[in-house]
Amino acid sequence: MGSAKKGILLVNLGTPDSPQVTDVKRYLTEFLMDGRVIDIPRWRRTLLVKGIIVPFRAPSSAKVYREIWDKQTGSPLLHYSRLQQRLLQERLGDGFRVELAMRYQQPSIALALEALKRENVDSIRVIPLFPQYASATTGSVIERVMRVLQGWHTFPELSFVHQFYDNELMVETFAENALKHRPETYDHILFSYHGLPVRQLLDVDGSGRHNCDQAGCREHLDESNKFCYTAQCYETSRLIANRIHIKRADYTVCFQSRLGKTPWIQPYTSDVLKETAAAGKRRLLVFSPAFVADCLETVYEIGTEYATEFNALGGQTVQLVESLNDHPKWIKALEQLALGSALSWPATKNLTV
Repeated sequence: MGSAKKGILLVNLGTPDSPQVTDVKRYLTEFLMDGRVIDIPRWRRTLLVKGIIVPFRAPSSAKVYREIWDKQTGSPLLHYSRLQQRLLQERLGDGFRVELAMRYQQPSIALALEALKRENVDSIRVIPLFPQYASATTGSVIERVMRVLQGWHTFPELSFVHQFYDNELMVETFAENALKHRPETYDHILFSYHGLPVRQLLDVDGSGRHNCDQAGCREHLDESNKFCYTAQCYETSRLIANRIHIKRADYTVCFQSRLGKTPWIQPYTSDVLKETAAAGKRRLLVFSPAFVADCLETVYEIGTEYATEFNALGGQTVQLVESLNDHPKWIKALEQLALGSALSWPATKNLTV
């Protein structure tokens, strides 16, 4: 029996076990069959995912994963997540046990929780590694943890980090990573976040009728929209922009990775690329602050696909600002989140943009 008394569970989204088509199929199936990711009746989701999406997307997705897969370290998402786990464990010391899990595939949440159970920890603090809250990410992690714990007879004290979109050290880390690229030398800056279907935001205020335009989610974050993913994304962007002294007119918030024909949060990153190219912008610096570790959505989707698309439109450069990865300030931020002492920037409430 170990001596650790407090358990910390870091949870990221997930990655295939390998870039082989069979492993990518398995990953995509588990991911897309989650009712919080594709929120339609299960029978329709099954037909859509297993009958259409996975069979057609798995081969092309496997090819993309092969592009970013390192021969020594494998998946960049898993590589950096393991580094974060190890470095956080070193900061917290022997009084803690830090486990890593992926919401989909391995290492699983069930196995990570079982490891903490064997340590007989007094408490478990779950940190979903998604700065902005969304039902499809943080909400899914919380639901899965609770389902696994249903089978336990005894429960340690349990707590969750629901969001950290305004964590000061996270903001400073993104800012430091950007300053290495000299933001003032770029024509425009994009903050590109993972997209969500608009319908998944309808109940963020408990009304079932939330409307980002009416609530002013792109202009301010307050008590009325504090759980809105869109509002949190814009707030993160404002904080980072303020930290590197970028004016509002010099950056655009946009959303990538949409799926299907249903309306998703706009503006779409692809549309913004077209608009900036048409406006004569040639050099873009791109943040992706929905992710705490570089992964397919940052390294390939932004660094390769969007760069290629922008070049075809007449642009010259798309420079990705690297994610938080193993930056010392980010590891310190994780320590704050683990201890419940995270610092936040003062909210930029009622800021007109």
